[in-house]
Amino acid sequence: MLFNTLQYFLFFALVLTLFYASKGVARKWILLIASYFFYACWNWKFVPLLLTLTAIDFSAALWMGRVRPDRRKLLLLVSVTANLAFLGFFKYYNFLAGNVAGLLGVSPSSFIRAIILPLGISFHTLQSISYVVDVYRREQKAIKNPLDYALFICFFPQLVAGPIVRARVFFRDLYNWRAPSGEDRRAGILMIALGLVKKMAFADQFALLSDSYFNNFAGQPGMLTAWSGSIAFTLQIYFDFSGYTDIAIGSAKLLGFNFPPNFNRPFLAASITELWRRWHISFSTWLRDYIYIPLASGRRGELAIYGNLLITMTLGGLWHGASWNFVIWGLYNGALLSVERIWRVWRRKRPAGENVVDLHALRVVRTFLLFALAAPFFRLHGFQDAFHVLQRMFSGPPGALLFNPWQIGLALLSLILAQAEEKLKWFERLVKGPLWAYAAALTLFLLCLELFAVIETQVPFVYFQF
Repeated sequence: MLFNTLQYFLFFALVLTLFYASKGVARKWILLIASYFFYACWNWKFVPLLLTLTAIDFSAALWMGRVRPDRRKLLLLVSVTANLAFLGFFKYYNFLAGNVAGLLGVSPSSFIRAIILPLGISFHTLQSISYVVDVYRREQKAIKNPLDYALFICFFPQLVAGPIVRARVFFRDLYNWRAPSGEDRRAGILMIALGLVKKMAFADQFALLSDSYFNNFAGQPGMLTAWSGSIAFTLQIYFDFSGYTDIAIGSAKLLGFNFPPNFNRPFLAASITELWRRWHISFSTWLRDYIYIPLASGRRGELAIYGNLLITMTLGGLWHGASWNFVIWGLYNGALLSVERIWRVWRRKRPAGENVVDLHALRVVRTFLLFALAAPFFRLHGFQDAFHVLQRMFSGPPGALLFNPWQIGLALLSLILAQAEEKLKWFERLVKGPLWAYAAALTLFLLCLELFAVIETQVPFVYFQF
């Protein structure tokens, strides 16, 4: 049940109707049943897996408050191991088996299994781990009601691809639930509309271009051509994922849950460090809080910091997919973060009178191109294919620019809107402003969908594969 389909909005309309027609604990049951139905629509056979992980983590966290301190760590280990074991088997078994087969010099076919990746397992696993770790750290009280905890894990707006919601945020809204205000309802509807525009009118259009290149990159030589494909995919994945999370956050808001933003105009960032603070915020903060900071607490010095950055981003890359391409993608981003830290340290130590020319606009362009440079490793499955495209980006004939004028126009329009939101906060002003301006914006979004949405082919959400 995809967010950009009529099926989802009929389902969501029914859930809203039943939810607000009910009271008290009945509302929780409606959301829980709807969430499991939403999950079962993809593959009902994996519902027991979701229930099993929910039961393990709920029990482990609950027992932490009832046992001796030395047993708390054991319960944490059991919970985290169970989550990683399920994730490791479904997501990484074939990757590890193939590499072992290669080392042994035998055919990978004898090890590889036909394994279906459960929907959303990468996201709800991290959400579960964060909850149990927070309980262990005494930063979160253990939830005593299994219904409440099950809803936290399977809440349908963010079940499939996030955002990765922290327990304190979800239970704050669940236990202090209030009906959305008029402003909240307007914001939720506008976010859903904006998310649809991002997905169907922007991401899917850029997907047509990136797919046409990466599906036949061998027959399309040239530096400009390779850069066109990589930039198109970078724009696609941003609009695709941020569009998904806008719909998810907007849907949750209409149900009375206020989730923090997951993207904050990352392509206006003037450094890779800033970009990662703006990109997939719920994931980047998860990496910071549950991997980078624990690593940093036991290792001191500048070299240790660079090592921690590399380890954290490599694990972040591997989380995205079970292949060496994602490992390289993570290492590359970790290396960029380390280089930028070295640069900042050097700038602080340079003589006071020494000036360094560093125009903001050029830094923004440089950051975007550095991020897009790794797109082949994210988009393609084989290392040799990704490296081949990377070579073409810096060698060979000039090639042709694949972007059509109107596609360039879409990219420029998105840049103007992002800059306007950065400076003028037009989204917030529309929500709080006069009704005619709000209605005009919704009409404009619908017109944009009518003119630019890709209807003839259904382009799946990129992050559904994770």
